[in-house]
Amino acid sequence: MSEELADFEEKMSREINAFLDADPPGTKPSQARRGPSRPQDPGQPAKAMKTGHVVKLAVRTKQLEMDTVFEHHSSSISRLEAQMEAEKAARQAGYPIIGYLIDIQRL
Repeated sequence: MSEELADFEEKMSREINAFLDADPPGTKPSQARRGPSRPQDPGQPAKAMKTGHVVKLAVRTKQLEMDTVFEHHSSSISRLEAQMEAEKAARQAGYPIIGYLIDIQRL
């Protein structure tokens, strides 16, 4: 009985290893075990994105200035990561002072 079990385990481990080593037809070996990649173009329109967040920040260019609403469309599913992306985008857009978070909406 234990001999049959050992043979079965050996056969199963060979089949599993053969399955893991095989590449699906039509794929390159490096792409075989990779999942779908994220879109490379971060500037895609908000209507085309199916997941993510719309972040609104209160920003200023000068210390004693009225707040301006800065809106950023993030493809991240994490609220914190979307907020950090929005703050970085606001700084790159020329708003050095980030006042506070107005709103985050999930897409």
